[in-house]
Order: sequence, then C-alpha cells, then structure tokens
Amino acid sequence: MRPQSEPDAMNSRTLVILAAALIIVVVIIVAATLLFTPGQTEPAFQAAVAFVEAAARGDDAAALALVSPAIRDAAAAGCPEGSLSACVDAYTPPEWGDLKSVVFRRATPDGESWDVDLISYYAANRGASGVCIYARMEPVDGSWQVTRYAGFIHCADPAWRDISSNPDAPNSEP
Repeated sequence: MRPQSEPDAMNSRTLVILAAALIIVVVIIVAATLLFTPGQTEPAFQAAVAFVEAAARGDDAAALALVSPAIRDAAAAGCPEGSLSACVDAYTPPEWGDLKSVVFRRATPDGESWDVDLISYYAANRGASGVCIYARMEPVDGSWQVTRYAGFIHCADPAWRDISSNPDAPNSEP
C-alpha cells in the first residue's frame, strides 16, 4: 500500500470538514424548527385537536370538558338531545363517513388567546384537501377552553376565508 500523497490527504480532509459542516447545519435547522415551531405540542393546540376528536367521535363528556360555559349552554339548548357531538355530526354530510383524523394546521396569537385552524380527514376519502375547523382557544384556570368554533367545511369553501373574524361563519358556536 502506498502512502497517501499530500493532495489526496488534503482532499480527504476537505471532504470530512465539508461533511461535518453539513451535518452541523442540518442539526441546527432541525433544532430551530423544533424550538420555534409550536405545532401540535402547544397545549392550546392539543386542546383544540382533542375537542374536535371528542366531539366528532360522539364523546360528549370529553368535548364538553374542553368548551366554555357559553358553548355548553348553546349545545344544551340547540343541539339534538342537547348533545354537542350531535351538532358536530350534523355539520358534515353522512356520505363523508366518520372522522379519521384531525391535525393542527396553524394558529394566530391574540393576546393570551389563540385562533387555531385545524384540518380533518374523513373515512370516505373526504377532506383530502382538507375539511377546515376553527377554534378560539382561551386560557382558563391553567388549562385551555374552546370559546368559539366554526367550520367543519371544505377548506376550498369561500366561507372559510376570515372565519375567525366572520360573525356569520358557518357552523359557529356561540
């Protein structure tokens, strides 16, 4: 085996340095993304997802625990059999089937509160481009409550635009 010539050793060393620099840059980008993108790990966003999952799956007890008294009262007075889940179920056409998943899409802070947008997908391949849901999340006694929700409509629906500030938003409570 012949010893490495000086140019070969320099090329190897340069490649190792470039590879190490690339790895460091990738680690920094991943770390920054994890630190500065709240995603579904923010408690307010987790509560919004949990509310939609519970309401869409018929778990009134879990859904009602995550909403404000005004939404509870509106559900008791205006939903079939006083069931919040029954109202939510009525928002989506039966041919969509059951909810399969709901995920955090984005959120806008408003003081201590959050305007949270979610996307859900349904069993009959509905929602491939998104069934959008809005939830207003406000802190109450150390936890998060849904104080207003709207949507459960296809994201391409023009009614989705500016849903957080639209007093006539579809499927809005309260």
